[in-house]
Amino acid sequence: MPKTNFAPWSAETAEGIKTDPVDSNIRVKQEVIPAITVGTINSITGEWNGVIASDTAFLIDPIHEAVGNGAAVLSPQRSDHEYIDMTGYSDLLLAFNPSAAGNYAIEAVMGPATYSYANLTPVNAAARLKSNGYPQGAYHSDFEDIFDDGAEALTANVWNIFIITEVLKSQKLLQFKITNNTGGPSNIQFASLRLV
Repeated sequence: MPKTNFAPWSAETAEGIKTDPVDSNIRVKQEVIPAITVGTINSITGEWNGVIASDTAFLIDPIHEAVGNGAAVLSPQRSDHEYIDMTGYSDLLLAFNPSAAGNYAIEAVMGPATYSYANLTPVNAAARLKSNGYPQGAYHSDFEDIFDDGAEALTANVWNIFIITEVLKSQKLLQFKITNNTGGPSNIQFASLRLV
């Protein structure tokens, strides 16, 4: 439905200063048009980037077979998916399915040196990721480990699912170092799911 408002020239006519026969109202077209954002175009490169959505299912890694006590493995480790790209994502669901119950150390580390971090290569592969601040606002004057869980008790032969909120946000080249501290060998399977 159109809305009316004073035309800029008709205030004088309405106050009697001018006597020109001018309609003091103008029609303002009002309508709601739905819009869907499907991405952005980089003004420098012309490259189109679509809107990022949360993953709908876990990406499951092959099993790390017979990981000895005190030994560590890196995940993800699929040949077509050796790292997690968190660009545009905020949270991360992790799942672990070990064959032996007990404690496992889980650390967020830099991904393989065979890939670049944006355009930087080589990277310090398997080094702990560090930051000087956390989303909750506790900032430090030095760099600290972003995610280092030294002893997480996992149940055997089921998926143990955890969520990491915001601290790994936008990491481009992410892996997890998983150390078996159960006292014996264990098969370890890893899965991840990114959330916007």
